[in-house]
Amino acid sequence: MPTMDDILEHIGEFDFFQKQTFFLLALLSAAFTPIYVGIVFLGFTPDHRCLSPGVAELSRRCSWSLAEELNYTVPGPGAMGEAFPRQCRGYEVDWNRSALSCVDPLAGLATNRSHLPLGPCRHGWVYDTHGSSIVTEFNLVCANSWMLDLFQSTVNAGFFIGAVGIGYLADRFGRKLCLLVTILINAASGVLMAVSPNYTWVLIFRLIQGLVSKAGWLIGYILITEFVGLSYRRTVGVVYQVAFTAGLLALAGVAYVLPHWRWLQLTATLPNICFLLYYWCIPESPRWLISQNKSAKAMGVIKYIAKKNGKSLPASLQSLRPEEEVDEKLKPSFLDLVRTPQIRKHTLILMYNWFTSSVLYQGLIMHMGLAGSNIYLDFFYSALVEFPAALIIILTIDRIGRRFPWAASNLLAGAACLASVFIPEDLRWLRVTVACLGRMGITMAYEMVCLVNAELYPTFIRNLGVLVCSSMCDIGGIITPFLVYRLTNIWHELPLVVFAVVGLVAGGLVLLLPETKGKALPETIDEAENMQRPRKNKEKMIYLQVKKLDIPLN
Repeated sequence: MPTMDDILEHIGEFDFFQKQTFFLLALLSAAFTPIYVGIVFLGFTPDHRCLSPGVAELSRRCSWSLAEELNYTVPGPGAMGEAFPRQCRGYEVDWNRSALSCVDPLAGLATNRSHLPLGPCRHGWVYDTHGSSIVTEFNLVCANSWMLDLFQSTVNAGFFIGAVGIGYLADRFGRKLCLLVTILINAASGVLMAVSPNYTWVLIFRLIQGLVSKAGWLIGYILITEFVGLSYRRTVGVVYQVAFTAGLLALAGVAYVLPHWRWLQLTATLPNICFLLYYWCIPESPRWLISQNKSAKAMGVIKYIAKKNGKSLPASLQSLRPEEEVDEKLKPSFLDLVRTPQIRKHTLILMYNWFTSSVLYQGLIMHMGLAGSNIYLDFFYSALVEFPAALIIILTIDRIGRRFPWAASNLLAGAACLASVFIPEDLRWLRVTVACLGRMGITMAYEMVCLVNAELYPTFIRNLGVLVCSSMCDIGGIITPFLVYRLTNIWHELPLVVFAVVGLVAGGLVLLLPETKGKALPETIDEAENMQRPRKNKEKMIYLQVKKLDIPLN
């Protein structure tokens, strides 16, 4: 029987319908950016100091400049290893005393300021920013700084739970239904988060966004992969992720224009409301319908695609059945991901590579950000590096294949991290260059794992396989802040050593996977198990049969 790829050769592999659907789903990809990395702006922590009402009055009376006020009233840097005492502690002094002079108000209290007692910030903090974030509004600094870590960990925990749960539902009940439900919940929770009265409600609605947003992004990826033909599959997969990079650039611009976190959150959520219109624009995946023995509905979608593309469907292709004749529709199971030896090997290697991509991708951004100056420009420039990564993939993936560029990108990222450890601090330009190469390498690896993951699983567990494996990147997202900030306290370059080891191991494991270049998407477990064996005879037989049946119709 002809496969879906055979049918797409007749009705269009990437014509008007696929281009329209790809554009719509690319918008969905770009809109996922504020949820995945929005913490950079929503949780921005500006420089801050203790709020002392008496200091403000004394500053007005003495006509101090801001620099003079900070010099006279704020503690200096603490001893080695003491973190930011001037941000979390203040002098235990009654600043309302009339005897305090304007020249050096603390000189009459102690000959050496270091002898003055320090205490916690009892009246809150003053933040040096013209905007706002959840940090400045809810005072998530000093003793409460862990609450910002919890905010980000909650999002990644939502990614993890949602990827597994909704991945199963998408394979069980269909891609379109689950996509629309995730969009609706994402839009509602995003708006509610923007108007939340306190930190607890912000955390709850952010968790809900995490539960549905990444799953929706990956369902969109699966949909467009299943709609296009074999020769266009890798291109749309890469460009779908380039849309995410475009979202990074847009997010930097929107955050610069809207420096207040509530307005930024609301603006970033609004596109999701428009995405509900996709109910009338995007049909269900015909591959999924075929795998569920819903041949009549699948044929209806195929005829719709042919009509939109201005093509006619040959009569010989108007009878569909799955390649495996079964009495009941195939139901996805988590055990299908580990039951057979080859798929089990694929699952374990893919899970590790998802984990590695997340740790290195987010970790390199955090590590470089420790020395950053302008948050908007740093974010913008780091996003630009991702475009050459996508271009390299597009230019090499069909000439060389998937496996070797993927392995090389992991090895490049690992080697760049290791090289950065030995580059002196005074060679700033070289450190930045090597860091950019590492960011480019891990970006390529991230995009490659998305592409290859979908190509290694049969149709009825493809969505489940992608979402379960990709859930490991959420585990990586949960622990990455601890890897970066805790290990940096021990030795500034120690996180880079860890990243190097993890990346180099990932590059070696990739070489154990089969090459998927030029191969049709597997439809059954047997096809996925035998991907390293050529299927040329079967493909030629199907092709000749179709040609033979088409000749009398012409």
